[in-house]
Amino acid sequence: MIDKLCGYIVEKMKKKMPEIDEEKEEIIKFGLQMIIGELPKMFILIGAGFLFGVGWYMILAFFALLPYRAMSGGFHLKTHIGCLVGTVLFYYGNIIISKLLYLTDFQKIILIILAYIFGILMVSLYAPADTENVPIISKKERKKKKILSFFALSLTLIVAVFIPDRMISNILIIGIILQSLSITRLAYIITKNKYGYEIYAQEMENSNI
Repeated sequence: MIDKLCGYIVEKMKKKMPEIDEEKEEIIKFGLQMIIGELPKMFILIGAGFLFGVGWYMILAFFALLPYRAMSGGFHLKTHIGCLVGTVLFYYGNIIISKLLYLTDFQKIILIILAYIFGILMVSLYAPADTENVPIISKKERKKKKILSFFALSLTLIVAVFIPDRMISNILIIGIILQSLSITRLAYIITKNKYGYEIYAQEMENSNI
């Protein structure tokens, strides 16, 4: 439903703005899917968060991790219900782990360093991690998103280093680790996803044979 709606909006835009080429069309469609798809989940998450007494932490986690999630990508579950459940598990799992995790200052720094090294490696290998439905084909766009992924990763963990609140710091660190896991090949295999740009490259190779 969301894919069809985004496609319809893009087609209407192309009729009024013929200068929109294939690359811009992909970017606009991806942005619309992120906005339209994420907004309902955000309201459900935040509403449930306040219901269970963690609403402000939910808002913090959602917006603090949004730049890294938006730039680095990640697997998508096949249905909107599955996607909603996965999103709930991501954020509530983060908050639960963050509540239970007590670290000394030294342990916190070690965990941040490990999260940073892991994130850098995963971003280098897989970001932006696209999907078959929304492949990111443009080399320019892929390079831009990879650079922004590095920036968002670094900035989030720098904030985690200096922020004195244990809960908030944990939310940032655990969120970065979980998001970095979501772009890995193993995560894609488990969720039966495929990287969109790889599928596109394979189709182009087959068409040239």
